[in-house]
Amino acid sequence: MQEPTFLILTALATGPKHGYGVTREVAELSEGAVTLRAGTLYGALDRLVEQELVAVDRQEIVDGRLRRYYRLTDAGAARLAEQARRLRKHAAAAESRLQARPDSAFGLPGAFGAPA
Repeated sequence: MQEPTFLILTALATGPKHGYGVTREVAELSEGAVTLRAGTLYGALDRLVEQELVAVDRQEIVDGRLRRYYRLTDAGAARLAEQARRLRKHAAAAESRLQARPDSAFGLPGAFGAPA
């Protein structure tokens, strides 16, 4: 799963959001590292709806424009949880190997938030 997809699903985990809300939350979750443009976001949302990981929750007209809200489906929540477990496993392996690296700041106690 690509990082933007992971972040979109994560943004929707707390409840339905419209496109701009998803974009803002993804930027916040990624600390500004991932910025979704409208075309990328809506293309991803369309794909996620097709895969039944996300569903349209409701639509409303705001200032003459259609605003569509999306929600995470149960299948989407399961896929997100699976991906989070996989990423944790890989991150733990990377941290363990970096800590074991000789003559490296990463190999010293206190790396990755561990007490020194």
